[in-house]
Amino acid sequence: MKVIGKHLTVDMYGCSFEVLDDLEFVKNAMITAVKEANMTLLDFSSYKFEPQGLTALALLAESHISIHTYPELGYAAVDVFTCGDHSRPDKAVAVLKSFLKPEKTKTTNIKRGDFGAEKDMKPKVSVSIAPLRRVRNTGAKVLNFLRAK
Repeated sequence: MKVIGKHLTVDMYGCSFEVLDDLEFVKNAMITAVKEANMTLLDFSSYKFEPQGLTALALLAESHISIHTYPELGYAAVDVFTCGDHSRPDKAVAVLKSFLKPEKTKTTNIKRGDFGAEKDMKPKVSVSIAPLRRVRNTGAKVLNFLRAK
């Protein structure tokens, strides 16, 4: 199966409390990211938590962008999933970084739908021989000890 979509998950650390707790600011950042990344916004939904934090979702023709904020930690969890070749999820992430201004980020790039070669789909079993050897050696030591008596 070929790659169906690109999925970027981004952990943003060291963001300002005020930015992460401002629903209108985050909504503006997401809508700007959608436009700049050549995506099509179908719907926008959000929820503001009390005393702080929010969740925002941009439903796209290409898939979605979501943000979950934890202002008390200065942390935002960002998810950008797109299908098709015309959208640019990396550009959307860059725009969101420019708005949220994290001190540090961790980005994971996932190719959705790509199973690789057929051999990659089979479970991999890893067996370590060292523990078995230790058990055998211990057993031999016990037998030698008992024989000596």
